[in-house]
Amino acid sequence: MLNCLFITDSYNLCGMKTLDYQRKCITLQFLIDNINYYFIQRMKTYKLVNNVLGWVICIIASAVYLMTIEPTASFWDCGEFISSAYKLEVGHPPGAPFFMLTANLFTQLVSDPTMVAKMVNSMSAIFSGLTILFLFWTITHLARKIIVDEGKEMAMGQLITIMGSGVVGALAYTFSDTFWFSAVEGEVYAYSSLFTALVFWLILKWEEVADKPHADRWIVLIAYLMGLSIGVHLLNLLCIPAIVLVYYYKKFPNPTTKGTIIALLVSFAIIALMMFGVVQGLVEICGYFELLFVNVLGMPYNTGVYVYVVVLAATLIWAIWETMQDTVHPVRLKVSFLLSIILIGIPFIGSGYTIAIVMSAALAAYLFMSKKLNVKMLNTILLSLMVVVIGYSSYALTLIRATADTPMNQNAPSDIFTLRTYLAREQYGKTPLLYGQTYVSEVKRTNDGGSCVAVTKEGAPVWTRIDKKSPDEKDRYYISRHDVDYEYVDELSMLFPRMFSSDSRHVQAYKEWANIKGEPVKFNRCGETATVMKPTFGENIKFFIAYQLNFMYWRYFMWNFSGRQNDIQGHGEVSHGNWITGIKFIDEVLVGPQDDMPGDIINNKGHNVYYMLPLLLGILGLLFQVYAGKKGIQGFWVTFFLFFMTGIAIVLYLNQTPYQPRERDYAYAGSFYAFCIWVGFGVAALVKLLERYAKLPSVAAATVASVAALFVPIQMAGQNWDDHDRSNRYVCRDFGANYLESCEPNAVIFTNGDNDTFPLWYAQEVEGIRTDVRVCNTSYLQTDWYIDQMKKQAYDSKPLPISWNHSDYVQGTRDFAYVFPVTENMVDLKTALDFVRSDDPKFKKIPGISQSFDYIPSKKLLYKVDSATIVQSEALKNADLPYVQDMTIDLSSKDALGKQELIILDMLQTNNWERPMYFAITVSPDQFVKLDPYFQQTGMAFQVVPTRVKETVYSINAEKMFDNVMNKFKWGGVNTPGIYLDENVMRMCKSYRMLIFGKLAAVLSQEGKNEQALQVLDKCMEVLPPENVPLDYTALSIGEFYYRLGAKEKGHKVYAELAENMMRNLNWYFRLTPLQFASVMDDINTDLYTMQQVLRVAKENDPELLAAYQEEFDNYRIAFSSLQKE
Repeated sequence: MLNCLFITDSYNLCGMKTLDYQRKCITLQFLIDNINYYFIQRMKTYKLVNNVLGWVICIIASAVYLMTIEPTASFWDCGEFISSAYKLEVGHPPGAPFFMLTANLFTQLVSDPTMVAKMVNSMSAIFSGLTILFLFWTITHLARKIIVDEGKEMAMGQLITIMGSGVVGALAYTFSDTFWFSAVEGEVYAYSSLFTALVFWLILKWEEVADKPHADRWIVLIAYLMGLSIGVHLLNLLCIPAIVLVYYYKKFPNPTTKGTIIALLVSFAIIALMMFGVVQGLVEICGYFELLFVNVLGMPYNTGVYVYVVVLAATLIWAIWETMQDTVHPVRLKVSFLLSIILIGIPFIGSGYTIAIVMSAALAAYLFMSKKLNVKMLNTILLSLMVVVIGYSSYALTLIRATADTPMNQNAPSDIFTLRTYLAREQYGKTPLLYGQTYVSEVKRTNDGGSCVAVTKEGAPVWTRIDKKSPDEKDRYYISRHDVDYEYVDELSMLFPRMFSSDSRHVQAYKEWANIKGEPVKFNRCGETATVMKPTFGENIKFFIAYQLNFMYWRYFMWNFSGRQNDIQGHGEVSHGNWITGIKFIDEVLVGPQDDMPGDIINNKGHNVYYMLPLLLGILGLLFQVYAGKKGIQGFWVTFFLFFMTGIAIVLYLNQTPYQPRERDYAYAGSFYAFCIWVGFGVAALVKLLERYAKLPSVAAATVASVAALFVPIQMAGQNWDDHDRSNRYVCRDFGANYLESCEPNAVIFTNGDNDTFPLWYAQEVEGIRTDVRVCNTSYLQTDWYIDQMKKQAYDSKPLPISWNHSDYVQGTRDFAYVFPVTENMVDLKTALDFVRSDDPKFKKIPGISQSFDYIPSKKLLYKVDSATIVQSEALKNADLPYVQDMTIDLSSKDALGKQELIILDMLQTNNWERPMYFAITVSPDQFVKLDPYFQQTGMAFQVVPTRVKETVYSINAEKMFDNVMNKFKWGGVNTPGIYLDENVMRMCKSYRMLIFGKLAAVLSQEGKNEQALQVLDKCMEVLPPENVPLDYTALSIGEFYYRLGAKEKGHKVYAELAENMMRNLNWYFRLTPLQFASVMDDINTDLYTMQQVLRVAKENDPELLAAYQEEFDNYRIAFSSLQKE
């Protein structure tokens, strides 16, 4: 079209020629006008079809997601995100303020609190549909560039090919496992995916108009969206390399390998400057202003923040104004630009001033030594930085709401210093990436006064607000502590360390994954030579490839484009969570026999097969793009670096340890997005193959290829629907409420993890369920900010009974106390706590050790119980009062108590039985502070009672628990026919079957309450039906007590199904290869034990069942024993 317009311009000179020439020109103009009109009409047709079809695909995707969303909160972080969005509270670091603002807007559309979660989930669904829209437009844009030659008309076959590519690629991503999972819950990943899709599409829009005036406005818009995306998730920054490559290829028509590498290095530098410069450096500069105005000038808190915002805004406006003058003043421009960069914080990477001074000096030298500056580029940079800061300013919400001290106020980032810590996610610790420790590494130690002490470096100061002695005292910050950086023994460190965790479980997994033998390394340990077996660099790389790349990325990739064995989270077992193809002979090699597979595989809704079709289509598309000429190879590198940065680069950065608490495929959704671009190009590849080898006309080839390829996303939709449909599932909300209903009024319940904390927060914060109960997370209780919050009123819950002052537990003070018995006698609990709390130096000295430590002076503590107080507080039933006794807390197995344990003991002492205290049944035993002998179960919680009940019939409060289970608890629709229970929910349901129903029935039976025991068993089978929650070892007690209570038919039904499941499993296990067999040894042991218990009970109660399985079981047992001896 541009060529035609150029010829038209030449025709305007025809008036200067001869009459004959003018006639020819008139004829030429007529032809050009018709060609231009034809081209314009074709482009209009293309744009119309492209827009309409894009929105149709978007509507389809949105409809699918809206039909399958969870109607309430989901597990993991969803309950917290929904709660923080509903009331604009402060979630976990680094926060998601823009997500909160947008989600809060959606919650305003409903008045019923029970609909809030559904609205936030709907937001994810709609944003995911929009992501599919931009993916469609991205594919059609890239396809048009290489299918249609510039200046030539678009044939009908080409139009069908382009649209077919867009439809197939977009729908493949629509129905992909990972993206669909995030699209139906209230988490940040759906929103983050929308930002990724949008900014990538926008750089392609810029590419179309890059040569036109004001084209850089697209770059500025991209920068603004990236600033906003920081307030959702930092994943969007990983698009920068792909964006830079698009920019480079457009601005340099003849790109070179060297130029491409330089462009990529520049893009990596931009990511680093954004993550560690803008995101963290900006608040560091703001901190200097705050110290100046508060500590030096004596002004109120946050004055420096307000001044900084004004100065930064004024400087940026000044600098931009300088770039827009007709006559540029060089000095003013350079000074204003330099000040803008410094004030934004870009040079302030890391702690300290060295890097900042060097980078600022280098920038100043470049600016003032350059004879000519590209003013337009400086203008674009300044505008982009300004809009990034505007987008990033959503974090002002975090500061404002933290200052308001909302009930959920994680890390309490109410000033600029705590906000910096919050943004840097410092509570999660540091992970070595390029060089660092291995799992055998030790901290350097030196002999100091006869003691072997760790070698440390003083890190950055931690500025904290003073504890005011009076309201009139001026605001001021002080250095409460310095970060401590430990130095590690050099000989035990290595480059690119992938195996760095010294956790015993992780170490064992490292050895299994990499088959580690190691090499002996000697080093100096306080003057003595020590030797350890350090893993070799080759073994380090082997773990990286086998676990981090293969298991934690490639496995997820193949889930999405090949098939998935089941949704059970695995750790390398042949039966859990592997990728499959659906092609029998391949899968037999990968994951064992495909006939008579265990129910956990064949009946699992997460068992999905795509026959590798999406993968093969994507590979075809990749090859098509690579071999599509210059534009094709350029498009390939752009797509590849989007794929790499949002996939493998994340693997490199995360450096994950074994035994992750959940599957992490959601982190790599951007990588799967990029691959779906190639899946779309697979249609174009098929068209080319059909034209070349089947000799089909272009329209026929395009139609056949598009229709045939469309069956790929249809197959994915059919396979994935049942395990992504969360409609009618209320498990998270109901289980969270059940924890709260397990407690008496005005109680305190200690929790520990995401799934026994966030659902409770959601129930209270959003739906207002049992707000009299205070939820106290023991993981957070290690921090001063959380203890401060626990000492405040929250809704109907009074402050927790904590006697310690802020100065007693401020971070860096009494983070732990050693258990060092200086006496063999039992010490009173209050005396021991006062001993630890004291600042008297003589209480910090341990005999024989020169250093000072906080410590507990005895391994046994005594908490005296007053019977009169128990009567008044009704902590026990009257019938149980004679059993009240002083509590002995035995710390013999503990070396130290963490801050959270000290605070729990202080609460126990201070509370004096006024408020009921509970531990959720899911809390790890190492958080019990050795109080578990006094735990009495009331449902989903253990109540701390003043009598030793462990391993007695009183370990369960049968009356309360029966009332809770039968009348109060809800079960989230688990018994709905066909409902999908993912692995996490399934595991919970099975645990509750055993830990709640089984234990309660046992106690009721022991108390002679057989009718109630039967009611409990029937309730279990009703709310946790075997068709939805398959029977395994957790059902042993259910079947046994049916037999004991005379309900033999029901017992036989449970045990017959249970035995069938176990024998089916064993039959499959014993057909595995030796290597596969070794991976499921624990499962085999479990199933053999389960079957043994079934036959034990059947021997007494069900001879028919015994006869049916005894011989076969004996064969498996004997075979397994012989294999173990080999």
